[in-house]
Amino acid sequence: MTYPIVGMVGGGQLARMTQQAAIPLGVRLRVLAAAPEESAAQVVGDVFLGDEADLEDLRAFARGCDVLTFDHEHVPTGHLRALEADGTKVRPGPDALVHAQDKGVMREKLAAIGVPCPRNRIVADPADVAAFADEVGGWPVVLKTVRGGYDGKGVWVVRDAAQAEVPFQAGVPVLAEEKVDFARELAACVVRSPHGQAVAYPVVESVQVDGICHEVIAPAPDLSEERATEAQRIALTIAGELGVTGHLAVELFETRDGRILVNELAMRPHNSGHWTIDGAVTSQFENHLRAVLDLPLGDPRARAKWTVMVNVLGGDYPDMYHAYLHVMARDPGVKVHMYGKDVKPGRKVGHVTVCGDDLDDVRERAGHAAAYLRGSITE
Repeated sequence: MTYPIVGMVGGGQLARMTQQAAIPLGVRLRVLAAAPEESAAQVVGDVFLGDEADLEDLRAFARGCDVLTFDHEHVPTGHLRALEADGTKVRPGPDALVHAQDKGVMREKLAAIGVPCPRNRIVADPADVAAFADEVGGWPVVLKTVRGGYDGKGVWVVRDAAQAEVPFQAGVPVLAEEKVDFARELAACVVRSPHGQAVAYPVVESVQVDGICHEVIAPAPDLSEERATEAQRIALTIAGELGVTGHLAVELFETRDGRILVNELAMRPHNSGHWTIDGAVTSQFENHLRAVLDLPLGDPRARAKWTVMVNVLGGDYPDMYHAYLHVMARDPGVKVHMYGKDVKPGRKVGHVTVCGDDLDDVRERAGHAAAYLRGSITE
């Protein structure tokens, strides 16, 4: 029997963790990486070295693949349309993926289908930003480049027209949004297959520090069943209306007055879903593979009452391997996931996950392990 080959564009940690899910399924993963030292290229046997911005590299990579998918959203939309015209199965397709690539297109579509979002519009210059600030009740406002931003990059909180000059220096369209007075950030992750089957994971709380995800708590504490169902409904609606195939992460604001607003979309496995490797019956990575291959989707339910994932960021202590001795001896229940990256300050180099019945205990254990691996604590 011949098992399918899934081509994943991008050689980062998401592709690396997708390989872990592909192995027991018997699915062969092929990765397009920019360099052999990239995270996924270290562990995947079938690596194509190339540039996702080069159409001919994409075409050469796609030959022999049964379906193409992504560990990032940076492939030009026109290239994806060309691949589809060649007969390549691209999942999610360019008509869906553009909503994760272009924040202006995303906001326009979400408004059209009635999904609640912060007030927003494309702005032309700093004077237009000042006019937008007047429209939404004053400064500060949030400015985003419509393409290319991630982990806080391409996003500015500006408090006057002078500060608003910087985002326009990149020479790309700028989206202005009201600064939402939110109580916390949530994420609703769903997976949808080509024939329309969809599953929803428990809604999680995502704790951000300096624009980077620090901690994910599954399920979100003290979130009412009604509010959780609303968040899942919003994510499933977006997946269906946009024709998403694969994993969709919908980042959300829970406002202080009780509303749920959509912040960002990601059409791939996502940091807010890493907890599912150890904490769910079927991980986001396995379900993404199942979806792009149009296989029946797996059970998204949690295995434990609480699961906490904490990202491990690079610090001043590069030799994380020897820190394992303390982390594993102190707490054999900690699951450590490292990405094979050089340690640089502030860089995501791994994550830890802890499951259990007591939330305070689980958070303390996960936080301690991540901090010790980084070197910010020594005992």
